[in-house]
Amino acid sequence: MSFRANVENMSKIMDEMGITELELERQFLFGVYRKHIHLSKQAAAAAIMPTLPVASDAKQATSEPAPKTMSGYALKSPMVGVAYLAPEPGAEPFTKVGAHIKAGDTVALVEAMKTFNPIKSDKDGVVKEILVTDGAAVEFDQPLIIIE
Repeated sequence: MSFRANVENMSKIMDEMGITELELERQFLFGVYRKHIHLSKQAAAAAIMPTLPVASDAKQATSEPAPKTMSGYALKSPMVGVAYLAPEPGAEPFTKVGAHIKAGDTVALVEAMKTFNPIKSDKDGVVKEILVTDGAAVEFDQPLIIIE
């Protein structure tokens, strides 16, 4: 079985079991290939979320919650990677909800290709909401923090 087929099979098993992290290692003649895969918690939650029964009350079944609207400025991730809210495990976070920040302040780190990239605020304001958890996978242009 090819390496690609192994990865695809492992991905299916991860979805079925609700696993969110996987470490792969393969030895080649020229070295060792290692890959740490961290699935976002949102994707994992959607994969293992049970199907809810249909409500018997027609009014209740047709009403859907209004989509959450964000007010303020969304500081977005400039890259795909893993977000960290503190400089190291166990340390104080860079910022907290309600904190006053200035343009240029580091508010998070995004690790991409084993490099920790500081995410700096590009405006002054107050942190209204932190949209990611420490160690969560983030996508390019994904909102990380809301600043007012």
